[in-house]
Amino acid sequence: MPELWRPSPARIADANLTRFLRCVNARRGLALAAYEDAYAWSLRAPEEFWTELARFADVRAEWGAGPAIADPRAMPGARFFPHARLNFAANLLRFDDEQPALVFRNERGARRALSYRELRREVARVAAGLASVGVVAGDRVAGFLPNLPEAAIAMLAAASIGAIWSSCSPDFGVRGVLDRFGQIAPRVLFTADGYFYAGKKLDSLQPMAEVLGKLSAIERVVVIPYVNAEPELGALGGAAARAIPWREFGTAGAAPAFALLPFNHPLYILYSSGTTGVPKCIVYGAGGTLLQHQKEHLLHTDLRRSDRLFYFTTCGWMMWNWLASGIASGATLMLYDGSPFAPSPTVLWDYAQAER
Repeated sequence: MPELWRPSPARIADANLTRFLRCVNARRGLALAAYEDAYAWSLRAPEEFWTELARFADVRAEWGAGPAIADPRAMPGARFFPHARLNFAANLLRFDDEQPALVFRNERGARRALSYRELRREVARVAAGLASVGVVAGDRVAGFLPNLPEAAIAMLAAASIGAIWSSCSPDFGVRGVLDRFGQIAPRVLFTADGYFYAGKKLDSLQPMAEVLGKLSAIERVVVIPYVNAEPELGALGGAAARAIPWREFGTAGAAPAFALLPFNHPLYILYSSGTTGVPKCIVYGAGGTLLQHQKEHLLHTDLRRSDRLFYFTTCGWMMWNWLASGIASGATLMLYDGSPFAPSPTVLWDYAQAER
């Protein structure tokens, strides 16, 4: 097969991976020259590799004393950076400027953008709202949401105070949501009033009313207007008393606050597919998620501040979580919600062309 593309020598020299190898060689007295060398070294000396990656990625943490990996040969049982403390959201929100952090578009062509400064402001507002209703570190916060900017804001707000985030996309339906959220007892749930797919306007509040009727642990429901100008909270039936519109939740002008937590503090609850029974909960820690995503973004995809990062996903798939971490590198996240084939099979290519 003929070679399709090869980066120029200048691009190779400036790549994040090349710069990482130069830093490692200078600090460790090594002579790593290519990806294969770095891979072999990461297997041979994982403590050194992850320590150098954290340094290269400028991870914001209090590292403490002690090894990078406790019980490195135990599987399961190895613990990464057991003495470190950090906050996942603080690392994703390190930038505070007018560069776009999130650009959203749906299948109907609606577009919104939030700068890094606006994103920090919204996260602080929603985090204050979570704290005001008693959410503390270790509590679960859930989203039944399309791929909206508000989904990223709610996740970051939860992470900033140490709450554990879990999300489903609205196409999961009532049974799919109960099978998942019924296991984790979230205290607060974020939902949109509906969503668009394949040219149809679909309601989310009626199925959410069914969910709320069976999940008494949910104390507060925050409703985001998406398909209507204002959410019709009455559609939630008897659960309407627990509901509050998105714009009224939290404290405008609240200062960002980030709880310093153990490296392995739970960040996300994701789920197995559910094809062989009730979906199994899978817990991901904050520090491990941050380092793994930084490794993939910086070294594997060469992500920079000047880049725009897109992945077609929903909030019910782990690639949404992967995409969200792109702002730790200062890139602009390109969000899309809707069918990849509506109103035409080229809608995603049109999006890329318009926003490149």
